[in-house]
Amino acid sequence: MLSRGLSRGAVAVSITAAIAAVGSSFLYSRWFRPLGSSSCAHSMAAHVKALTSPYPGSQVQRTPVPPEKICWQVDWPEYDPVDYTAPYVLTNPPWADPPLGSEGFSPKFNALDGAVQRQSLQDTYSVEKGVPRNPVGRTGVKGRGLLGRWGPNHAADPIITRWKQDSDGRRVTDVNTGKPILQFVAIQRKDCGQWAIPGGMVDPGELVTATLRREFCEEALNSLEGTGDQTENEKKIQELFSQEHLLIYKGYVDDPRNTDNSWMETQAVNYHDETGHLLNQLRLEAGDDAGKVQWVDVSSECSLYANHASFILILAHKRGAHW
Repeated sequence: MLSRGLSRGAVAVSITAAIAAVGSSFLYSRWFRPLGSSSCAHSMAAHVKALTSPYPGSQVQRTPVPPEKICWQVDWPEYDPVDYTAPYVLTNPPWADPPLGSEGFSPKFNALDGAVQRQSLQDTYSVEKGVPRNPVGRTGVKGRGLLGRWGPNHAADPIITRWKQDSDGRRVTDVNTGKPILQFVAIQRKDCGQWAIPGGMVDPGELVTATLRREFCEEALNSLEGTGDQTENEKKIQELFSQEHLLIYKGYVDDPRNTDNSWMETQAVNYHDETGHLLNQLRLEAGDDAGKVQWVDVSSECSLYANHASFILILAHKRGAHW
């Protein structure tokens, strides 16, 4: 399923636009820097979507945060952001925490808390007076917003790829770059109409590898419905997800749902069918949360939801593909 509490009307981002906006040197330093090396030096660039107003799904205006004051180490005694948690989150759905201070709720931050993973994929984050603090910096709103967990909210994004082939089964290369064209499975989101990588939240106690497979099957194969050729699809999926995979990104995500106390983190993982024998015959079918699903050519003209274009850019470089 799609990440819970998704924003509506988010702006699509093309790979070209992403490069133009932040510069290619930043993309490499931001996305390829070693895990655990986050610092406030990155916060000016890393918080863009997490500073946008109004907060998704509401009319809540964030407190404007100047770039030089994003970092918590910068003293700002006047900082007093609005406190916002979406009404639905406060109804205590099964994927959400209770409010801090609730009877019987004593979360263990920076640790595996029962079945709930409260460790960050990057650094140990600070906890001030029992409240977790966004590791990248201020966002202009406190509380949980649309997110369920205090602290990190873990997601997984499976990037399923194959090489584009002609009618004779030969790889298609771009006439300008001479590099082979990579294709990936994309879904069109029902909430905003934009194309995106399938993905969703990691359930408590669930292995990330299981989340990656589950989300792809639910969103791109409509596995919840089941079809006559489901058994054959399952065999192909089993083989695909049993192969060696390529980690594209692991860590904090600049997401419009982030707050000072709750934030998104993800693992974007590439599963690639080198010959196409698994995926060429796989029948794609959009699940309940997706409007459409199809193969999309990787190129600088791709227009994708949120920061998914950055993942595809990294993927193209790592696979030596045209972009």
